[in-house]
Amino acid sequence: MPDKPKILNRQVVAQSKLFTIETLDLQFSNGEKRIYEKIGRTSGGAVLIIPMLDDKTVLLIREYAGGTERYELALPKGRTEPGEDSLEAANRELMEEIGYGSAKLNHLTSLTIAPGYLEHSTDIILARDLYEEKREGDEPEELEVIPWPIDQINELLQRDDFSEARSLAALFLAKDFLQNDQP
Repeated sequence: MPDKPKILNRQVVAQSKLFTIETLDLQFSNGEKRIYEKIGRTSGGAVLIIPMLDDKTVLLIREYAGGTERYELALPKGRTEPGEDSLEAANRELMEEIGYGSAKLNHLTSLTIAPGYLEHSTDIILARDLYEEKREGDEPEELEVIPWPIDQINELLQRDDFSEARSLAALFLAKDFLQNDQP
């Protein structure tokens, strides 16, 4: 494997409350130079949670997605606040979005989306042993919570309102973990 490219210059070209856009002037080990653009995060990490109501039922949410300009079916997710680790953030997001906390959280993995230009990664958290606890969050409207049989993940792929790749990957990871988890 070649050495990582050397960063010759880094410049912020735009910034919002959520994202920073940077240009990276790179020199590769073979001498080639290129300018890459990168979307970075302004702070913290992110979590995506697979809340299991029982051994066979996952809780999905339906919420408005600005990127697709429609309501999407997905898993609960959110940002990690300063001072929180990913498990604390996952439990807080569960309480805010679906009205449950979890007594048993497992970090399954971290996933990236478009790592060629997006710095963002998401910690995938499996939540079991749910208990009712509702906290006020930052959602503009009440989210619809939809129980879904985890054995019917393939049927989600046929739906027009289920398109988030992170949710799909997380469901398959959770299904595999649950099938192999020994009490």
